Order: sequence, then C-alpha cells, then structure tokens
Amino acid sequence: MTTILDRTANRALTPGLPARLSLTPKTTLAGRLDGAWWPRSRDLAAELPALADALEGRWGRITRVLVHPGHWPVVPHKVAVTGHVLHVGWFTEQDPDKVILLSYTTGRCDLLVIPPETEPASVARLMTAAALPGSILSAGGLMSGEAATGRRMREAGSREDVWENDGGAASASLSHPAHAVVGARMIPLPGHTRGR
Repeated sequence: MTTILDRTANRALTPGLPARLSLTPKTTLAGRLDGAWWPRSRDLAAELPALADALEGRWGRITRVLVHPGHWPVVPHKVAVTGHVLHVGWFTEQDPDKVILLSYTTGRCDLLVIPPETEPASVARLMTAAALPGSILSAGGLMSGEAATGRRMREAGSREDVWENDGGAASASLSHPAHAVVGARMIPLPGHTRGR
C-alpha cells in the first residue's frame, strides 16, 4: 500500500491549534519585547497563521514577518492566513530568538521565540520574563539567562541525587572524610555530675 501526501494543500484551511502566546499588558512602559511565542514546530508555514490570527485583535492585520533563518529550516516568502497573505523575510543580523511582526495599523510587534522542544518549566519562566512591561532584556539575553538557570537547576538536582543515593552520607569529595567514632565516652563537665 502506498500513501501519497498532498503537500500543496492549503494549511490555513485546516483548523489548527491556537497560538501559545504571552503578551505584555497594555501600558505606557515600553520594553524591548512585546511578549513571547512558543510555536509547536519549526514549520513557519504551519505556525504563522495561528500567530497572525491571535495578534490581529491587538495589533491589527499582520502583513509582514521577519525571522532569523537559523531556527527555521524553511522560510517561505508568503504564507496564507485568514483573509490575506503574510510576506515573510529573513535577516541573519536579526536576533535569532526573536520574530518581528509588522502591521499597517499599529506598527511593530517583537516577540521572543521559544523553541518548540523547550521544557514547560523553562517556557513558563521565559513567557513571564518576556511579558514584563518596560523590560530591557533582549530575546537573546532571556534565552542565555534561561540556559544558565537550567544548568544551575540541573547541577543542584545532581547534588541532591548524590546526597539521596548515598543515603544522606557525606560525599567522598569533601575535604575531610567521615570516620566512625570508636570507644567514645561521655565525660561529665564540672558542676554537672549526677546525683547532686
């Protein structure tokens, strides 16, 4: 039996899942990012329609998208979305962890792009940080910070595992090894004798 996939089918016509977004609240504090986006895949043609639809109420009709090609295996020139076409461009000078969306009515929206394979705990921290009003952190700075946080958490977890696996005993890497106490006895201190 042979299965043939129709790769020319319009993906915008297939009902998709809503975009996973965290946006800054409307405020006068302008930051470097307007929020974060966690796509489900690295397929821009499949991911952009839901993103454009989710942003339309706040930013108006999104007409152009700019990405860094490092995180997207294929960057299509045009993507069909509800009622119009998005024009997609790429720049290697752009922060690889950011997507820029342009609208004729509202202007520009910069979002942190969280890789699809990111662990949910990291996603929660990144989405919260990217949506802080007035934040001066860049997309790349947030991702670097999260990578460092992840390393620290893994190291702390491995130290805890060593402790638990050794039965709570001190690690052999400590500067003084643990010795058993042999022949210890209690010596009463002056003024603390029994029977008084």
